Amino acid sequence: MELPPLKTLPVFEAVARLRSFSLAAQELHVSQSAVSHQIRQLEGFLGETLFHRAGRQIRLTDEGAQYYEQIGSALGQIRRATQQLQGQQDSQIRLAAYSSFAVSWLIPRMEELQRQHPQLDLDLEMLSDLPRMSDRVGDCFIAINPKQRGYSSELLYSEKMFPVCSRRYWQQICRDLQEQGLITEPEPEQLQPGHLKQYTLLSATSIFEKKNEDWRRWLARASLTISPATRIQHFSHMLLAHEAARHHQGIALSNDYMFDSGDAELVRLPCHILDTGDEFHFAYKTSRRHEPAIRLLKQWLITQAVQSGLRSP
Repeated sequence: MELPPLKTLPVFEAVARLRSFSLAAQELHVSQSAVSHQIRQLEGFLGETLFHRAGRQIRLTDEGAQYYEQIGSALGQIRRATQQLQGQQDSQIRLAAYSSFAVSWLIPRMEELQRQHPQLDLDLEMLSDLPRMSDRVGDCFIAINPKQRGYSSELLYSEKMFPVCSRRYWQQICRDLQEQGLITEPEPEQLQPGHLKQYTLLSATSIFEKKNEDWRRWLARASLTISPATRIQHFSHMLLAHEAARHHQGIALSNDYMFDSGDAELVRLPCHILDTGDEFHFAYKTSRRHEPAIRLLKQWLITQAVQSGLRSP
């Protein structure tokens, strides 16, 4: 089958990636009219419209997005193969990760990554919800339960949730429960889960995508239900509930990557844990598994997960 005009492909990739004819022209050091001409030539050859144009705004059509998925990957492989043949190593890598994991666990460790591997140029993309994994989104991903054809992964963390609150809020809980005769020690080593229902529970819908579901499941683990009198404050994301707990507004459900045992402001309550069934993995294209940057980042993440207690050695 006849190949498309090869000089049009890098132009198409740049426009699709940057979502702009003018930015693509600047990157390629050509005029905007030259970019437009190359795109028209490619569309004419394919017999498909690749972009929707509305003034200065452009977006890929469904056919354009499908084509970009393949062309972007192919051009990336050509670039990397050329660099390897020339004895160069591509140290640039794009990592897409969930915002809570990135903010709470990854970003605090990035200084150590830069110290250990200064040659690695990491671009971090934070995601609220992981789309279909592809080269368009990132070179690698921190994803929950990834099962996508053509991708391999390494387990970093099996999520377990437990209640936390501010130290001030915890001290108030202990005083209340002592006055009610429910505990005898100033700070008990074990707390009955049902005692928490008289306090404000901070619920994050992002965990199970349903209001109250996080606390419903946690209480059900102890054969309890949410009482009608229990006050529940709702948040869209775990990060928000976690911060509300830090500011003495109630009790939130946290996990190992968000909770820092050395944090003097937050207390992990002495109660049971809930295994959510979610597993966080470092995922990457199987065909790219031997690339130095991906191998280096994978090993560093595994090492950090083990050292921080997220993953067993």
